[in-house]
Amino acid sequence: MSLRPASRADFAFIRSLTTDPANAPFIGDDDEASLAASLANEAEQLLIWQPGALPEGFALFREIGNPSGRVELFRLALARTDAGQGRVFVDALIDHAFGRLGAKRVWLDASAENHRAIKVYLRAGFVEEGRLRAHWYRPVLAQSVDQVLFGMLRQEWESRRA
Repeated sequence: MSLRPASRADFAFIRSLTTDPANAPFIGDDDEASLAASLANEAEQLLIWQPGALPEGFALFREIGNPSGRVELFRLALARTDAGQGRVFVDALIDHAFGRLGAKRVWLDASAENHRAIKVYLRAGFVEEGRLRAHWYRPVLAQSVDQVLFGMLRQEWESRRA
């Protein structure tokens, strides 16, 4: 399987992605204490995407076990954003959320300036559900940006797999 649970040994890799100048405008950076808290929290799951010998991405799911059945795909990043792996990575995360986590709904958000990610999310079957204008202050950009909300329901995932 290409997704595996993260461990403390993965923190340097995760932080290398969140602090990479190519990713920093679009993703927050958690310190090691926050990452460790995610490992200990039953409502969160920190995963490493490793389709080969080396890790190539990470993701953090939150709201696992929520009575509504929703699961948030809170944070994700790839080591190489120009390798054409975005859709494969996101598909693996969606399958994990609905298949392994039993989600009824998966949701995520993105900075409106992250056109590449938005394109991947839409192609993977997410539906744009809203936009919070000038909502998210991004220190790297020194400005507030729109936050775009996306969602997918279990029945939408099932129909895409059929």
